[in-house]
Amino acid sequence: MASLTPISQCHTLLRKPSFKPNLSSSLIPRDFPFSKTQSFEHPGMATKSYLESASTAEMPRKRYPGEAKGFVEEMRFVAMKLHTKEQAKEGEREVKQPEELSVRQWEPTTDGYLKFLVDSKLVYDTLESIVEKAAFPIYAEFRNTGLERYEKLANDLKWLEEQGYGIPGPSSHGVTYAEYLKQVSENDPQAFICHFYNTYFAHSAGGRMIGKKVAEKLLNNEELEFYKWDGDLSQLLQNVRDKLNKVSESWTSEEKNHCLNETEKSFKHSGEILRLMLS
Repeated sequence: MASLTPISQCHTLLRKPSFKPNLSSSLIPRDFPFSKTQSFEHPGMATKSYLESASTAEMPRKRYPGEAKGFVEEMRFVAMKLHTKEQAKEGEREVKQPEELSVRQWEPTTDGYLKFLVDSKLVYDTLESIVEKAAFPIYAEFRNTGLERYEKLANDLKWLEEQGYGIPGPSSHGVTYAEYLKQVSENDPQAFICHFYNTYFAHSAGGRMIGKKVAEKLLNNEELEFYKWDGDLSQLLQNVRDKLNKVSESWTSEEKNHCLNETEKSFKHSGEILRLMLS
């Protein structure tokens, strides 16, 4: 890798933003988990009580555009709505902070970027450890997808330290998010899958835009391993989409809605970490 501009010099070259960013939504890609048992009195004939209970067993759920394409398309649709209009044409939020503008207008700092990388490493380590342990069998479907980022980040941070940069410890935002992921993974698989999807798919889209921006601004156009994948990224993403759609086929309407409703929390936590980049 090319050598970085020393931190002390970067501080004099970069304008330190005076705003508190909320950057999570810019990372979501544009492409962007039990069933009832039936009882019958006679073969082929449902009882009246069953028909009545079946009609009220689930509350009607909101229908989302693209639902026929699979649950991942619903997840993408909900996530895109949380963008600002500056970030995506499907976005519905108005810009209130500079960080809610297009990534092209961001001004990252060296210190902030190092903090972001450290917290990101903690989050990916947590996600990948949860999938490996698989408290719920469905988690095992997402082992070795090719999207894993922990090892890449560990290598990047090691290289940066060798260049003389002081690597900070995780911030309270990274620690809080990692603990939250551990908690929901133990008793709420639908919520966990929401965070898994948004984290990995966001990085594969908007995350690459950020990588390019940082490379130009701080790294002499040298791209970190964090923004590189082994193999065809589009195929890796499609493989995971297929797994997500398959896993969610057995979910009830309430479980699917619960997963979708978790999207805003995912944005909140990831946004707090992304905010570090401009600090």
